[in-house]
Amino acid sequence: MKAVFCEKFGLPGNLKIGELPDPRPKENQVLIQVEVCGVSYPDLLILQNKYQFKPELPFSPGGEVVGKITKVGEHVKELKIGDRVLALCRWGGFAEKVAVDSDRVFVLPDGISSQIAASSLYSLSTAYYGLKDRADLQTGETLLVLGASGAIGIAAIELGKAMGAKVIAAASSDEKLVYCTSKGADETINYESEDLKNRIKELTDGKGVNVILDPVGGKYTDPALRGMAWKGRHLIVGFANGEIPKIPMNLPLLKGCSIVGVFWGNFSKVEAEQNRRNMNQLYKWILEAKVTGHEVEEYGLGNAKKALLGIQDRGHYKKGVVRIFYY
Repeated sequence: MKAVFCEKFGLPGNLKIGELPDPRPKENQVLIQVEVCGVSYPDLLILQNKYQFKPELPFSPGGEVVGKITKVGEHVKELKIGDRVLALCRWGGFAEKVAVDSDRVFVLPDGISSQIAASSLYSLSTAYYGLKDRADLQTGETLLVLGASGAIGIAAIELGKAMGAKVIAAASSDEKLVYCTSKGADETINYESEDLKNRIKELTDGKGVNVILDPVGGKYTDPALRGMAWKGRHLIVGFANGEIPKIPMNLPLLKGCSIVGVFWGNFSKVEAEQNRRNMNQLYKWILEAKVTGHEVEEYGLGNAKKALLGIQDRGHYKKGVVRIFYY
């Protein structure tokens, strides 16, 4: 099969395009003919061997694929050949075929485009799990989203509005914040040119925010936490800034707040039924156009390197998808 693949860990420039052996699905897996594959920040980390999971070399990057099932393992009961699915495979998606564990595969309803599914459903699932199951976000509460123009950030903005919250978007440029406003953000903070903690207090009349969704980490976590309301919930989603913050533990004590981890990957395995209920709710909101997903830029397989380099460009906020096959 044709694939873009990595033979040694490093930057996207090391990727090659060529032929790899067709994958063979195990008894609990399905084989998928890939239509499109989303491009995300973890792809870059995996390429550089900086992620918590490590693939065997050589491998194809790409962890969010949409396609059709062509083979089914003997122990797979809920899926069948011909199903159009979203598969969250961690890697392997920049290829014509990929074998995926059946519990990472979700049948897509008619009406949801392949682009939206591949570009946004993983981010939406992560953000919804955080906001609903970890933070218990309530109507009328105030949500602060850090890294708001990124994939997780845009998902959180749209979901926060769908759940009845006031949303404050924080990002590193005015251009990014204009995009966040177009996706529903009520207020914005440029945390490169404004004081994050003071601006939070200004926008909340000194009360602070009830929930913080934080996929960034680094130098932004501390001032955001200092802008937390009493009994608030700070969701730790990731560290796109590249630095794991050291949090002064007197802050959650004084504010009576919680610092909560959001690890969707484990949740979706350990609480599979709850995850499927969440996915069904997301499908409903997408079909009702309450959630529209991230703005998308499509690349051909030969331009997969360019799609990954787009993630490194902090000024580039479109979500890339790589097209492998046309149905």
